[in-house]
Amino acid sequence: MKIQETKIPGLVIIEPVVHKDQRGFFFESYHEERYQKLGIPTHFVQDNVSSSSRGVIRGLHYQLAPYAQAKLIQVLKGKVLDVAVDLRQGSPTFGEYVAVELSDDNHKQFFIPRGMAHGFSVLSNEVIFSYKCDNFYNKEAERGIHYNDPVLNIDWQLPENEVIVSAKDSILPAFKEAEHNFVFNN
Repeated sequence: MKIQETKIPGLVIIEPVVHKDQRGFFFESYHEERYQKLGIPTHFVQDNVSSSSRGVIRGLHYQLAPYAQAKLIQVLKGKVLDVAVDLRQGSPTFGEYVAVELSDDNHKQFFIPRGMAHGFSVLSNEVIFSYKCDNFYNKEAERGIHYNDPVLNIDWQLPENEVIVSAKDSILPAFKEAEHNFVFNN
């Protein structure tokens, strides 16, 4: 397994060892002991799966502390552009984002520590998206940032006329108005 650091501290891309032959492929999508040795000391308590069609953008979502969630993201079918935005006050990369293409071809995973907003755009006809969380969902702590925020200026790799967002996501606040209470711990 390979870990690729990103410009945002704690945010990493994971490339598992994939064994392929004429039957297909096999890889360990999670092994707690190995992930802890690689510096991902998270204990996950919830797994989520979503299905979406081309053009869907989900996000940018997060939960306020103390209900914040670290996430381990992977795509089971299809292709997405996955995005994490640093919302930790005092972080050298506060307000910056990293985007990575995750697919059923590259098998990459994205580890997103607490204190990040998260979203993805669907680049294939269909996607089955899976992620582990280290904290349970808490509706009262749920927050978000509008996907098309001009300060963040994220290129979702979709033409605007193809974008599909939920009614809830379409009214999320701008980055500058979004409530967040995360502090960067070096």
